[in-house]
Amino acid sequence: MQGVREFAQAARNPRELVRYARGNIELWANLFVIGGMVAFMLWQGVGFAVIVGTVFAIWAILAVSLNLVVGFTGLLSVGHIGFFGLGAYTMAILTSNPAYEQLRTEAIPTFGWPFFAALPVCIGLAGLAALLVGVVFNRFRDDIFVLVSFGFAIIAYNVFLNLRSVTRGAFGIHEIARPQIGDWVFDGEVEFLLLAMAFLGLVMLMSWFITTSSFGRVLTAIREDEQAIEVFGYQATHYKLAVWVISAMMTGLAGGLFASWTTFIDPNSFILLESVLLVSIVILGGLATIWGSLLGAMAFVLLEEGMRFIPFLPTEYVGQARQVVLGILLVLLMLFRPQGLVGRYRL
Repeated sequence: MQGVREFAQAARNPRELVRYARGNIELWANLFVIGGMVAFMLWQGVGFAVIVGTVFAIWAILAVSLNLVVGFTGLLSVGHIGFFGLGAYTMAILTSNPAYEQLRTEAIPTFGWPFFAALPVCIGLAGLAALLVGVVFNRFRDDIFVLVSFGFAIIAYNVFLNLRSVTRGAFGIHEIARPQIGDWVFDGEVEFLLLAMAFLGLVMLMSWFITTSSFGRVLTAIREDEQAIEVFGYQATHYKLAVWVISAMMTGLAGGLFASWTTFIDPNSFILLESVLLVSIVILGGLATIWGSLLGAMAFVLLEEGMRFIPFLPTEYVGQARQVVLGILLVLLMLFRPQGLVGRYRL
């Protein structure tokens, strides 16, 4: 927000605007990513742009929620993909078509709930799981915290894969219901995009309230020096556990949206690589900034979808090429701009 105010003040005077633009990496990063995203969408057409917008909204919710933990509090977690999967599977089990599942060889319990009844359960279960594991994780710091969150992501994936009586394992869950209000079903891509953007706006608003409050200032202080903040009487473990649970609940919301949008999920959507990509998005955009999370998600979606249209790149190598390019970008950022595109702190 400070950069936006500085830009607005400089824009009043053309000479000041030119001076402000020179050497301002944040400004050029914003213009490049946003301009590239707009140009790409216009090039591919409205229908494709709507789909890309929905993908962006879901990844942006994930990035904003994770940035509360990684950026503002300084806890490097690679386990949030587990909460994402928990939210998605909860939505799938509660809303999938029972008649369809009864025809499968791996039948699971289904309930046929509507989307808006299942979504609070997705959020609540993700928060409850975060509370249970967070009580244990609070004992660890720094590198050990990264390792235990890494282990949680692996455990979550194996539960999704092997608990076939609930998740159908590698077969996945089909016929997940789309959101519905009365007779109005969000079965069109535009309708779902508007819904996803509305939830993204809600998550951003909540994150803004958290980070600008006294609670958020304590989180930032924990990031800088956890032992020092405890000298002033603050229980750092309570604050870390609270933001961990809040972040997981937002991630569960994203999982519910993802399952309803794709109408099919399987364990491959929640592998450890996806969690690493999510952390990369937060680092790419910048730590401890909501706008940076949006910018990182935008850049990632632009990279993910844009590389499919490179004419000389064979289709079977697109996935590997994305990972190589993202890895190169992260290395360059660590060398020349370790705080990310618009970040406030270094990793």
